[in-house]
Parts: sequence; C-alpha cells; structure tokens
Amino acid sequence: MGSKLNVGIVGATGMVGQRFVTLLAEHPWFEVVTVAASARSAGRSYAEAVEGRWVMPKQVPTRIGALEVQDASQVEKITGMVDFIFCAVDMPKDQIRDLEERYARTETPVVSNNSAHRWTADVPMVIPEINPEHLEVIASQKRRLGTSRGFIAVKPNCSIQSYVPAIHPLRSFGPEKIFVCTYQAISGAGKTFASWPEMQDNVIPYIGGEEEKSEREPLKVWGRVRDGEITEAEGPTITSQCIRVAASDGHLAAIFVSFQNKPSKEQILELWSAFAPKPQQLKLPSAPQPFLKYFEEESRPQTRLDRDYEGGMGVTIGRLREDLILDWRFVCLSHNTLRGAAGGGVLTAELLKAEGYLQAK
Repeated sequence: MGSKLNVGIVGATGMVGQRFVTLLAEHPWFEVVTVAASARSAGRSYAEAVEGRWVMPKQVPTRIGALEVQDASQVEKITGMVDFIFCAVDMPKDQIRDLEERYARTETPVVSNNSAHRWTADVPMVIPEINPEHLEVIASQKRRLGTSRGFIAVKPNCSIQSYVPAIHPLRSFGPEKIFVCTYQAISGAGKTFASWPEMQDNVIPYIGGEEEKSEREPLKVWGRVRDGEITEAEGPTITSQCIRVAASDGHLAAIFVSFQNKPSKEQILELWSAFAPKPQQLKLPSAPQPFLKYFEEESRPQTRLDRDYEGGMGVTIGRLREDLILDWRFVCLSHNTLRGAAGGGVLTAELLKAEGYLQAK
C-alpha cells in the first residue's frame, strides 16, 4: 500500500479515542501523528492527559503518549499535519456536525464514530462487509461541500453490529419482520465498573435513544444510492428492546425473524459459513477471517468468552432454532468498542484506502 498515511485522532482522550490509539499504534497503513481533545486537555502530553482515565488493557503506546494534545477546535492547525482524521468527540450533535464539516471542507477526510451525520443523506454509514457500495455517494457529498478530497464517512451504532451481519447473508429469502433484544455492556456508555459501581449486580431495561437507532439504522445500511443520496430500504420491519447489563464489553443480541421464503437450517448455516464479503476478499488488515462464526454448543456465544473473537472484529452466532411465532431465532455477539466503534472505524478507513478515497495530501 506504499508509505503510511498520517492520521489524527480527534476526541483521543475518551474511551473510543483510547481504542483508536491502541489499534493504530502499530497499524501497517496508518501513522498517528497528532491527537486532539478539548481545550482543557490541550498542551499536555497525551500520556498526561489520560493519566487516571486510561481504561484500555494495554499501556499507553510510548510514541503516541509523548504527542502533545491539540485543541480539537483548531481545525486548520490539525489538518496541516494529517492526511485524514478519525473523529470520536463527545459534544452536542449540532456542534459535532459543524466540526466534522469544518474538517472536511479543509480537504481532510473524516472517518467518524459519532452519530451526528448518520442521517445526512449523502454521508455513507458503513459496515464494510455489508454496504461498501455506499461509498459511491461520497462523490455527491464532495460536490455539496465544494471539496475535491474532503468528505465524511460514518459507522453505525454499536447495537446493530451483531445482528445485521447475521441477517445480511439471508436477505435473498426476504426477511420481513425482525424482533431483537440487545444486552449491552457498560462500555457502550463510556463507563467502567469503577466509574459506574451501581451497575454491578444490575440490569437497566432502558438505554436512551438506542432502540430507535437499532430499528432505523439497518434500513439505511440496507438502502440504495439514488440520485446522489442514500434512500432507506423499505423493510424489514424491526422492533427492538435495548437493555444495559453488568458486562464490561460486548453486546449480545437475541434475534427473532420471519421471511417471505423460509430458509432451512442447513441453508442458513451454509450462508453464514460461506459469507466472505469485500474486506475479507481484499484481506484488509483489520478484517476478521472469517467474519461470522457459528457455535454448535447451546451455551455459546458468551460475552466474556467470545467478545474477542478475531481480535474483537468478528461476529459470533449460536442457538439457531425454529421459532413458535416467527420463523427462526438465534443469538449473536459483537465487541462494542472494537467492531462496534473504533475497530469498525479503522476497518472503514482501510476500505476507503483500498478503494482510493484516502490518499496522501
């Protein structure tokens, strides 16, 4: 792939930003040359800025830890250092939309972990294995922004990352109705048990805004690019319940689905086993090989045992069986801060690089 691209991480001190730091510390294609956060962190070394806040299992990478934290609002200064940025800031959505467009208009591509632009019609919301063709809408977005290389691409919410990949290979059978119940780890709220002790030995049956995202976002992911915009798929109809559980990482989902043409169990298992989409074909550095893994054991997948499958980038599935109301039911598991957040962002950037959307300035 030639020399490495210079990368900035905007929002580098938060939990997702920390994940980006650990994933990119030794990346074969990307080199972190700057980190940015709020003004209160600016001016200190990254190691100093995250002292007492670092929650990753690995230590702060030495080279990145020595970088001076920049003020994320100093767009021109940061974009002068980088070829593109990852964005994982914690701000109101209107401010995030403005900030990301400011970066893009400086001819700096933005790969965003934020939700602010997920419903902008010409911004691709990508799960690289599911809808890589949506990247073609970037050409229309560039015309709107008045840029030649600057654009924004986003990843979907973590709550859909486990069950959408399992449904996708089965779409030829016409999934019509989906009920999903997600059991989501506390890191999805940016928390640890140390910072959220009331979650120990607890379950909370509500996560603000999560059910709407779980029900709507798959329809954009499964939509089509038409006239320079992404139009949502008309179906399937999805209903969800999203529940916070006492797990550190990993989102488990219980899925119930009906089809226009009900597949057999053998057909489902074969499609899951054979699913080898574009990132796997291109052998992108972060692409899990294979993407989907089915467990025959009735007690798998389990959050603690299986969330790190394929470095946390794969999706595990189990308990496929016929349902008494709909056609089939099964469970899925994904790692919410790897596949569902920073890792998904890195894989998206790798796809963008492979497809020619990311280049050195």
